[in-house]
Amino acid sequence: MRLSTSWMYQQSVNNMLAQQSSLNNTENQVSSGQRINVASDDPAGAGQVVTLNHIIAQNTQYTTNINSATTSLNAESSALSSINTVLTTARTLALQAINGTMSSSDLSSIASQLSQIRDQVVQLGNSTDANGNALFAGTSNTKSPFQIGANGTVTYQGNSQQQHTSVGSGLQIATNDSGAGLFMSVPTGNGTFQASAGSSNTGTLVVGENSVTDLAAWNSSAATSGGGYTITFGANGAWSATDANGNPVVDSSGNPVTGTYTDGGTISFNGMSITMDGTPSSGDTVSVKAGGTQDVFTTLTNMINTLQSGGSDTDVTNQLNRAIESLDQTQNSISNVQVAVGGRLDTLQQQSTTYSDLNVTYQTALSDVQNVDAYTAISNLSLQQTALQASQQLFAQVKSMSLFNYIK
Repeated sequence: MRLSTSWMYQQSVNNMLAQQSSLNNTENQVSSGQRINVASDDPAGAGQVVTLNHIIAQNTQYTTNINSATTSLNAESSALSSINTVLTTARTLALQAINGTMSSSDLSSIASQLSQIRDQVVQLGNSTDANGNALFAGTSNTKSPFQIGANGTVTYQGNSQQQHTSVGSGLQIATNDSGAGLFMSVPTGNGTFQASAGSSNTGTLVVGENSVTDLAAWNSSAATSGGGYTITFGANGAWSATDANGNPVVDSSGNPVTGTYTDGGTISFNGMSITMDGTPSSGDTVSVKAGGTQDVFTTLTNMINTLQSGGSDTDVTNQLNRAIESLDQTQNSISNVQVAVGGRLDTLQQQSTTYSDLNVTYQTALSDVQNVDAYTAISNLSLQQTALQASQQLFAQVKSMSLFNYIK
């Protein structure tokens, strides 16, 4: 068999090119620290790298969402705490105003403080998160959902929806709470009904605390009561009750519900109880209205107007008692939302911890698949460099060989 000189040259060149390619690949591994730089390095491993990078990127986005949601909810929690503190101050001022020893100037001073409190609640209601989004605007883009008019009337320009962010596969967390439910639709009275002294009363009757004592009895009578009752007083504290349709309220035996009230006593029927003070005049009334809502800003405005009205102590006390009930309902609503916000923050913390642990796991898996063993790669690099140099030296010797050199 004859071996041509060109064939030997080509074989030597091919061998050196293959060695050079392997050397370049190893140099890339050493410089990048990665075993797989192109898909052809390891097709199966490259597929795993793509999958793991996708999972890591997804978890990173979830972590970013969690951090953003946590910031917003912390801002909301802080704003709610501040509002709650301000409303507690308003409640304290209302209690001071009904102690019967305040002069008109004292009441005017309290009204001025309440006016500042109302403005402060509006300001806090317009709080924003780190991105400048209103905390209590729902999903609306408005920057200031609460607007106060010249007469103290506050309007809400947001909506009743919640913003949500994705913090996991199939898991979304609300990142805010609408001011519509928190501040604009506060239940009146005790949350079930409101008892109020008639506006034309001439006695000294003051309606105090009231509550539902038997929910089943209240619900049973609600269907036929028309949504409320009127208690009418006669001489010497005698009283009777009619429903919203004007029909006498009767007991289980069909007898009209009546009684005699004494100062500091309680009137109870159909699962409700109303505590009162003072002495009613004949013809004075107390109305009971079920349901109903009122915004906290109207409550504060009514308190201001009451204190500035110059009304009797009885009128002022009755009006402020109702306002205190509304403030209590608002603070209950705020407390409920604070609990909900705390629960969401706990969920976010748990998710953040989970993704932190998963990220370590996935990064380790990615490193095992993609990263090169530095010691092995450097060793291979040294061997490949030596082999290439040897091939180059051998080729140089082969190239210089000829028949003339042989026969010398």
